[in-house]
Amino acid sequence: MLARIWALVIKEFLALLRDKKSRFVIIGPPLIQLLVFGYAATFDLNHIPYAVFNQDSGFASRQLLAEFQGSSAFQQVATIENAGQIAPLINQEKALLVLQIGPDFTSDLLLHRPTRVQVIVDGRNSNTATLALNYVNSVLLRFDLRWANAQHWGHPPAQLLMRSWFNPNLLSRWFIVPGIVALLVLVVTLLVTGLSVAREREQGTFDQLLVTPLRPLEILVGKALPGLVIGAVEGLFIVLVAIFWFQVPFVGSMLALVAGLSLFLLAAVGIGLMISSLAVTQQQGLLGVFIFLVPAIILSGFATPIANMPVAVQYLTYLNPMRYFLIIVRGVFLEGDNMVMLWPQYWPLAIIALGSMAASSWLFRHRMQ
Repeated sequence: MLARIWALVIKEFLALLRDKKSRFVIIGPPLIQLLVFGYAATFDLNHIPYAVFNQDSGFASRQLLAEFQGSSAFQQVATIENAGQIAPLINQEKALLVLQIGPDFTSDLLLHRPTRVQVIVDGRNSNTATLALNYVNSVLLRFDLRWANAQHWGHPPAQLLMRSWFNPNLLSRWFIVPGIVALLVLVVTLLVTGLSVAREREQGTFDQLLVTPLRPLEILVGKALPGLVIGAVEGLFIVLVAIFWFQVPFVGSMLALVAGLSLFLLAAVGIGLMISSLAVTQQQGLLGVFIFLVPAIILSGFATPIANMPVAVQYLTYLNPMRYFLIIVRGVFLEGDNMVMLWPQYWPLAIIALGSMAASSWLFRHRMQ
């Protein structure tokens, strides 16, 4: 029995090594994924963009701000003159957090009265917001200890007042569950379409399909529709589960979500058909799906912020349809976005969908010859 198993193992290795495409699947993608994971997958926060709203002219507030300016984890991007400037910075994601120091900060400290520093943080990504608040807390604690030692206080003088927008309690479920909509829709759609043509070839029925009255375009559409329908049903089901089971707030437009889901499905179906047109067997189709799927998830901002990735990798993310749909689904769930607000995400997604569908059509025709 062991001899037969060993012979089968040798046969499988020989079959893989003799096939040029199989050799590429074994050697190329692992190297690419190693580079992607090594540079892009990080949970460290560097150069956190923050804005300062300092209403105090005393030296204590300047000392506190110097602590932030001297930290490598923070990068000041704006100085706010009035409270009306806070919302645009957070809403447009120009600043992750805003430090607001009251007008009586220095005088309260000199009079040995407790005082407060307010931190307004963007809570859309709860993991990033929590890490940023921990960094802020450490800087403020360092300032408290230095001030208490210098002024001979018996306890830290300042108190941290935190307020998170869009996700008041920083529940990670509110951030992760909407992202699962994009993740599972992509997985299901790619698997359905990525194996369709390859399955026909492997079972020997593809040639029979070609001699039918169906034209190539009709065959391609017939292969695409099941993926679109299954992906749409899967996506809408997950949305309902997120709202009614996980109690994630849905404050945006359902029409905006449906429009984004439709464009995302077209892009995913186009990519799946490209993979299926290139694959000869279902095994190659499955490998092709996962070769695309894993980097697409990493480079989408699903778990790690795109802003923390190297600049070259950030440019690469613009080719990833999941990047845009994540912004759409999270914006609709947590921020109350509508179609007008999400237009900057729609048009790149539409271009990717059009390009992938055109490329899959060309590959399908080319592989038939």
